[in-house]
Amino acid sequence: MSLETIATQIKDLQEKIVLVYAFNTSGKTRLSTAFKDVTKDVDENHTGVYYNAFSEDLFAWDNDIEHDEANVRLIVKKSSLNQFHTLFTEEDVTKKLEQYKPRYTFFFKFLENNPEKGLESVSFFIEDTEKKEEDRRKREEDKKNGIDLDDKIDPDEYKIQIKISRGEERIFVWCLFLTMFEVEGWTDEQDAHFFIDDPVSSLDEHNIFVTATTLYELIEKNYEQRKIIITTHHIGLYSILANWLTKGEKAHKYIDSRTKVSKVKLFMLARKDNEVSLEPFKNSVFLYHLHLLQTLDKSVQSNDLVTFHSALLRQVLENIASFLGVGQFSYVLKQIGIDNEGVVSNILNILAHEKVYRYQTEKMTPDNEVLFKDIFNKLKDKYQFVL
Repeated sequence: MSLETIATQIKDLQEKIVLVYAFNTSGKTRLSTAFKDVTKDVDENHTGVYYNAFSEDLFAWDNDIEHDEANVRLIVKKSSLNQFHTLFTEEDVTKKLEQYKPRYTFFFKFLENNPEKGLESVSFFIEDTEKKEEDRRKREEDKKNGIDLDDKIDPDEYKIQIKISRGEERIFVWCLFLTMFEVEGWTDEQDAHFFIDDPVSSLDEHNIFVTATTLYELIEKNYEQRKIIITTHHIGLYSILANWLTKGEKAHKYIDSRTKVSKVKLFMLARKDNEVSLEPFKNSVFLYHLHLLQTLDKSVQSNDLVTFHSALLRQVLENIASFLGVGQFSYVLKQIGIDNEGVVSNILNILAHEKVYRYQTEKMTPDNEVLFKDIFNKLKDKYQFVL
């Protein structure tokens, strides 16, 4: 089966949400290009908007080697998107970034300093806290010695221009596109679908989880108006979204009330002997739970549990419940010998709530740590996972 045939198959689906797990080298990025081609209108115009490897390639670093990297910046290549750069601001992108807790600030520079021409580059800064603290101490000492100083401090004086990491760059570009998905103009002109291909490369488990929530929010806001196709090679992202969409607390939203048919379609894209196939994915649990268990076991052994680990533990419990064919993870809690499983499941829901795991990554409280370890150890004893 060709990628064009698969793209046409996805285009013709009645379901509004399509989630595709793709093995590496199976051609998922080329699938997004094929989908773009088969969905053009009669005038050869694009009918949807895309995020994929080509989106990421619009950004390249100018390391400013000539000036010892003093003005390193992320260059934005010219593209058809330039016309939409005036529709959002640094503040809009910052709101999307907040959930990732960035360590930097950033500023846009426009081509020829004219916003109408689109972005030329993005510069990133951190605060020189050592110099700031040194100056603060010096000013206090001068005041004690009767030296009258102007209390106004220029914050730009303490900015250090930096190159952010590859993972931070991926998050920034993703948040910029998340912002663009919501602005009037781009999505109004090309409103048939969103095609999003793997925004999680180079990210750690916490940020993959946060990215899953940004995708889920995007689905919630848009699935009734347009088709949404998400492809990924990361089984964790796939598993989280598949569970939320088909077995989560809001899964009923994605079932047609009249026909009782799901609005979600789960697939696996695979290549064998130079042939590509798109097969229904019936087991969304896969092996991601083992990876999560290994991550949690390592944190337990090193006594390094933070609030976010509660979200991962709940994800493991949901995956096991799904595998066992039951809807609620409280069933698993009962199976492993947790008393008052209903109360404990409510506690886990609170600890793993998105507003908690996004913003709180500090160490667990002693009570929560005791509860976590009790559940985790009983889980391992019951199912004898080999980690």
